[in-house]
Amino acid sequence: MGKLTEALRKAADERLERIEKINKLKTHDRLVIKKMGDSKVDPRVITYFDPKSPISEQYKILRTNVLSLNKIKTNKAIVITSAINTEGKTVTTLNLSMTIAQSAQPKVLVIDADMRRGRIARYLGVEHNVGLSDVLQGKATLEEAVFKIDVENLNFIASGPVPENPAELLDSQEMKNFLGDLKRQFDYIIIDTPPIIAVTDSGILGAQVDGVIMVIQAGRTQRGIIKRASELLHQCHAKVLGHVLTNIEYHLPQYIYRYL
Repeated sequence: MGKLTEALRKAADERLERIEKINKLKTHDRLVIKKMGDSKVDPRVITYFDPKSPISEQYKILRTNVLSLNKIKTNKAIVITSAINTEGKTVTTLNLSMTIAQSAQPKVLVIDADMRRGRIARYLGVEHNVGLSDVLQGKATLEEAVFKIDVENLNFIASGPVPENPAELLDSQEMKNFLGDLKRQFDYIIIDTPPIIAVTDSGILGAQVDGVIMVIQAGRTQRGIIKRASELLHQCHAKVLGHVLTNIEYHLPQYIYRYL
């Protein structure tokens, strides 16, 4: 028993030492990779900077799971949402989209449908004032709204200026027609939406697309909140394809990787 006790104590001490090292790091330094050169892309978009990193591999697993659903039913348009704010849905949207675009180079479109506080353009370090709200109100064309960065076959539409009626725009015939047109032009459409408990936007869009992925932050979002979010999506007739856990620590030899 003495040797076993000593081994357990040693393992606990090593774990505490690793945690102390991590806590001394700045938030961005906790990531495996860092921002490179003059790029303005947010460092949390890890798949952009280092597609071969261990964290990028986790997004590739998510990509594989999403694309494998096509064997049963075509899922060309997918909504990404969460139950509440700051669970990592926008970061998940961007990293998933990057990995899809990197596989066999399908034509991918990312739409920032959070017309209340859209952040995709900011995460990419791009100033693009024309967006989804402009298109749905007839103020801009698709060609004017779409922008790209230096990733092959990956396209983006920002949220645009904040409109007076975001939910009504998403529930309009213009939105349905727009989605129909996009499905004919792109292989995959990934749509970032607001949290389902806060507003109804993701439920409205969830009913129009092929499925919804809900992002959940481990250790923060309570089960009751997750259950309520799932109920709201079900009430809107949205099909939940699965869930993504963020803020999970993976202990690998010599490292602890944080999945954001």
